[in-house]
Order: sequence, then structure tokens, then C-alpha cells
Amino acid sequence: MRRAIVAAGACPVRSTSETPPQPARAEPPGGIPAADTAIELSALMQPADANFLGVIHGGVILKQIDEAAGTCAYHFARRRVVTAAIDRMSFHYPVQIGNLVVCRATVNWAGHSSMEIGVRVEAEDLATGAWLHTNSAYLVFVALDDQRRPTAVPRLLLETDDERRRWAAAVERRRARLAERVTDDPDGASA
Repeated sequence: MRRAIVAAGACPVRSTSETPPQPARAEPPGGIPAADTAIELSALMQPADANFLGVIHGGVILKQIDEAAGTCAYHFARRRVVTAAIDRMSFHYPVQIGNLVVCRATVNWAGHSSMEIGVRVEAEDLATGAWLHTNSAYLVFVALDDQRRPTAVPRLLLETDDERRRWAAAVERRRARLAERVTDDPDGASA
């Protein structure tokens, strides 16, 4: 095994090929606790991410949100997932070059093959340490089997009042999305 020379107290560098495989996470018999679905992705915003005023493009933030939500959904379902819907997007504050953007994602609701992921986006000004909640988003993902057909996802276990509140709000958003689909296509014809 190759070992890198590292400074005292630093972590040794290892290739993933040198890391022994870990056993797959066994799904608890009752489902997966909502708290165990949380993931966090961060990225430092660079000049290539911004417009001429130094403000980060909304599409860059949207991509970060989709990646965080997709990672969360994949982690929960342990299967390939696809984005089925993204709720309306509002930007409360601009993100600047040099800000550290952190996307925190959790599963809010899980049905048979679909799940709603909530993502909270915050930006830290690294010079001052000030944090801004720039936006939040709700995305729906569908888990797919090896033939790329919808497949079952684990049961989501709700243990706190906040998790039950997020579930109830997700159910309402789901009702609204389904009602909107019917309104958009009253004859049931698809495009």
C-alpha cells in the first residue's frame, strides 16, 4: 500500500481503491429515521459562477440545489433517482463571488416510489463569517429500478414534531402539485 508523507496531525491520503469495502446499510425494519436522511453539500462560489456584477447566477444555485436534493434522495432510496418536479424558486438575497454556499437537504415525505426533498440554501461571507438564508426549495424525486421503472422507496420514520410538521407541509404541497397537474391537463392527455 502506498502512503503519502503528511504533516503531523494531518490525515493520511488514501485512494478509494485502498479502502476496504463497507457493508451496505441495512434498512431498519420499520424504515429510515428522517434525521438520518440529512446531507450537506457546500461549494465556494468562483468568478466563473457569476455575472459581470459579481452576483452568482441563479442557475448555478439551482444546480447546487438539485445536486444536494439528488444526493439526499439517492442516499435515502439507495437506488437511481430522477428529478420529477421542482417547486417555485425565489431568491431572497444575492450570493456573491467568494461566498461559501451550503445546501442542507432532508427527506420531508416518502410515498411508494417518490419522495419530497427539502433544501435550505445558506451563503457564508468568509471574510465576516455572516450567514444569509438565500433560499429554500422543495424537489420531488422518483426512485428507479434497473429497468428505469419507478420502484419502492423505504418508509420514512418521523420522530420529532418538526419532522411531522415537514411531512404535513409536504403532503399539502403534493396535493397542490397533483391538483395543478389535473388543471393543466383536464382531459388526461399527455404531451
